[in-house]
Amino acid sequence: MADDLYAALERVAERFDFGEYEAQAYLSILEHGQLTASEIADHTDIPQPRVYDTVRGLADAGLVELQETRPMRVLAIDPEEAFDDIQSSLDDLVDGLEQRYTAPARDTEAVSLIKSRSTILRYLEEVITGAEYELILSLSPELLERFEDELIAQHEDGVAIELLLSPAAEVPDPESFDYLEVATTVRARRGITTPIVAVADGDYSVYATQEALRGDRDRYGVIFNRSELGFLVSGFLNTVLWTTAETIAEGPDDRPFPRRYATIRRCISDLRHAEGDFYASIEGRDVRSGDREVVEGPIDDATFGAGRETATLIVETDDGPVEVGGQVAALEDIEAHEIRVGKDQPPGV
Repeated sequence: MADDLYAALERVAERFDFGEYEAQAYLSILEHGQLTASEIADHTDIPQPRVYDTVRGLADAGLVELQETRPMRVLAIDPEEAFDDIQSSLDDLVDGLEQRYTAPARDTEAVSLIKSRSTILRYLEEVITGAEYELILSLSPELLERFEDELIAQHEDGVAIELLLSPAAEVPDPESFDYLEVATTVRARRGITTPIVAVADGDYSVYATQEALRGDRDRYGVIFNRSELGFLVSGFLNTVLWTTAETIAEGPDDRPFPRRYATIRRCISDLRHAEGDFYASIEGRDVRSGDREVVEGPIDDATFGAGRETATLIVETDDGPVEVGGQVAALEDIEAHEIRVGKDQPPGV
């Protein structure tokens, strides 16, 4: 089995041994249907003396046909026919590789630096599809188009989605794009300097520069997988990026209670637009001792400080009122990690 798999890999590698000249010549021949050697030189950057070796290599690979006339003509072959055998070889190869594949163990807490565009895109998709109740995003219009179906599916499943798009000049007009299919609230930000960010449920996040998504190898992305450092990404998106963007679409949040929140800002925003009495069950830690705490009781107040720099819930407990803040809270009693809000009684943790 190992020898067969190695041989399959070698066959695929040999078939796709395209250099710059081979790629230019092949695409030019496909576009024109047939060309002479001199015409290929005219349409590409291939030096005339290298054309014959280049097209003979393409012919040996079964990608073009040579007519030994004067002058020699190079004919295109339908790609579906030319690549038919390699498609079946690739299918067999992938099946064999899947059998050999062992999924890497994921640490319960991990921070990873990545530079590959394809890897950043894979993690973005993983964060988007992995959110259970809250998803906060900063995307380019191109990425919105790429992940539109996944966002629609998550939104339909009841995941609360806040979406920031940039650069604003490239954002589709609300008249031509139904933003409320993909998110509850959508904002646009002017600068191309706005990074690409995705945060799922407050504890799984991706941060990348827009240059990294365009293939700039000197740029990077960072993955925070269930790491407490991930709150830095969430906090940066909530306070710096979100507050400096213009709202372009906002719909009613008609999700039923109880609701779950990873960010206290979203929780308070919802409560300020809702009617009735509400109760909270909050997991977090004491800001002085660091001990894990669970706070439960009716919500007495929900307020933002000046410029939304602070956000505070006051919960009436059996031991008296407790002030709850968001990540890295210092002025309140408790730093909230997950908030559940319900009616009639605390929903439990």
